[in-house]
Amino acid sequence: MARDSESEQPAGSPAAGVVHSLAQRHETLATVESLTGGLLAASIVEIAGVSGIYRGGLVVYATEMKATLAGVPGELLAERGPVDPDVAAALAEGGRRRCGADWGVATTGVAGPEPQDGKPVGLVYVAVAGPNGGEVRQLDLDGGRDHVRSGAVVAALRLLAERIHAADEAARDGVGTAGAGHR
Repeated sequence: MARDSESEQPAGSPAAGVVHSLAQRHETLATVESLTGGLLAASIVEIAGVSGIYRGGLVVYATEMKATLAGVPGELLAERGPVDPDVAAALAEGGRRRCGADWGVATTGVAGPEPQDGKPVGLVYVAVAGPNGGEVRQLDLDGGRDHVRSGAVVAALRLLAERIHAADEAARDGVGTAGAGHR
């Protein structure tokens, strides 16, 4: 992996860049994981100094746990199932709220080896919720179960890094959070 010229993130460690950026901003992070089953949290907590920014995480593997623990609306889960972009967004926002964090990042998808509820292996949604709103990204990953799960972790951390960078740019351009969401 290449070095990101906008941050001090070393090659191969998207988690280090995110932890560093959030520490500089004095902001906190929570994770909510389905298909990655704790792999995302593990990649974050292996970074030195993470205790200053990481609030905690939820592993909500069973569909009903997404509603019970992460606050995803039960109707949404019943209508669309757990592998859905709106479910991913709700997971990220739910983790952010439940853990009292500035940022939430979530993963949901099908790691395989078999399709789930008509969704193909490798279909993954990663989502970020932050002070200025959120974003969901769809991934179509190839490879085995381990590759899909590790790819989801990297993609989630990259999306989070992009959202943090966008928030920094907005702050530099004088667009604060006070006007966010107003028309």
